[in-house]
Amino acid sequence: MGACGAVNPAQALNVTRLASICAAVAGGNGHISKDPRRARLMQPHIRTQLQIIPRDQHNVSRRDISPNALRVLYRLREGGFDAFLVGGAVRDLLIGGHPKDFDVATNATPEEVRGLFRNCRLIGRRFRLAHVVYGREIIEVATFRANSDDGSGDRELHEGGRVLRDNVYGSIEDDAVRRDFTANALYYAIEDFSVRDYTGGFEDVRNRLMRLIGDPETRYREDPVRMLRAVRLAAKLDFEIETATAKPIPQLAPLLREAAPARLFEECLKLFLSGHAVKSFIGLERHGLLPALLPETAAALKSNRSGALRSMVLEGLKGTDTRVANDEPVSPAFLFALLLWPAYCRSLITLQAQGVHAAEAQRRAADRVTVHQLETIALPRRFSLPMQEIWLLQSRFSQRQRKRVFRTLAHPRFRAAFDFLNLRLAASDEHADDVAFWREAQSDPAHALAVDADAHRDESNEEGEAPRKRRRRRRKTGNGGE
Repeated sequence: MGACGAVNPAQALNVTRLASICAAVAGGNGHISKDPRRARLMQPHIRTQLQIIPRDQHNVSRRDISPNALRVLYRLREGGFDAFLVGGAVRDLLIGGHPKDFDVATNATPEEVRGLFRNCRLIGRRFRLAHVVYGREIIEVATFRANSDDGSGDRELHEGGRVLRDNVYGSIEDDAVRRDFTANALYYAIEDFSVRDYTGGFEDVRNRLMRLIGDPETRYREDPVRMLRAVRLAAKLDFEIETATAKPIPQLAPLLREAAPARLFEECLKLFLSGHAVKSFIGLERHGLLPALLPETAAALKSNRSGALRSMVLEGLKGTDTRVANDEPVSPAFLFALLLWPAYCRSLITLQAQGVHAAEAQRRAADRVTVHQLETIALPRRFSLPMQEIWLLQSRFSQRQRKRVFRTLAHPRFRAAFDFLNLRLAASDEHADDVAFWREAQSDPAHALAVDADAHRDESNEEGEAPRKRRRRRRKTGNGGE
């Protein structure tokens, strides 16, 4: 670069990063920082060793990469920046999967990315990102982030170690070690089609292992949701969670209460509505996360010695996985009705034991379980209200009076509630008659009522009871003509 020459954007970023590191070492004022809080924020140095896997030793092909992601990669390279396909897309391609999302990592800042793409918008305060929009597809572009505090205030941690904001930029090595799992720290280079591995992730993917980068307890304290991600990714990819990565999870599970309830709701949808719900639920149980995520359900399952409620939950999640596999719609309302049903049953039994009238006990149990769960997971009303309706309709399936039957059939939640009733057979076969009646009633309610009346009449005759005589109504006569 000449004295009056233009500064290469990549070089400018490196100069900025070097100045940031110097400021961090000097505490921002030319002196070595002795602030103990800042010392806690600095992560221990994690060694990296670059391994370049050439094209002939891996199966990632440009044919399997989104054309729009390739456009972003090439445009960034033409602009003088480094750019790599990164994260889950590379991991999934290595195991023969078909990624839905493609993320890009670069040494360009978000503002520099926006300067290259007219179809770009910047999002996020906690993590500043660039979204390059191609119709309905969004390519997420993230700047390499450092794993330390530079004293600029762009990295902010909670006293317990949870990351509140992280916009300190760094090198690709820095970016690799700040990612959560080694399997997600793989970079596909468009210039030579190689995969670059700084943390041993390529070998872990081959061995189907989920391994945290760095000290597991420190990383979980930074972001407690990583514990759920470990379980979810292991279930999705059919990986095992590496021993050291799994060990601190039961002890640190209560940290999930510090996570944003809205974020936990989104994580639940990923856990249970992505086609691997059964494995995810079993993983939550195995690693002690269920009591932190669904506390009342976990308590109810523990007290249900027969295991009937657990069998019902697993059967319902199995059905959800089947619907996802068949590309059929799935409902968060039905999902949470299933997940919280054990808690509802336990609360209902408690209220009825206290002498509360049945209908009132049902309403109060539904409200109580919902309110308590909202402390952990932000369940929107558009899902919590249908969930409660599914529960409250269950008691109406034992009512066979003609008007009530037609009223129940006309209820907007009838179909979901009936599916839920059918699911309850996994816990007990005492509802088999109700299921048979309402299945018939959906196609021919009059016939179902007639068959039910005949069945009750036969039962009465077998018990020696005289058939009830129908009271004949008096015919009304008009006054005229008399």
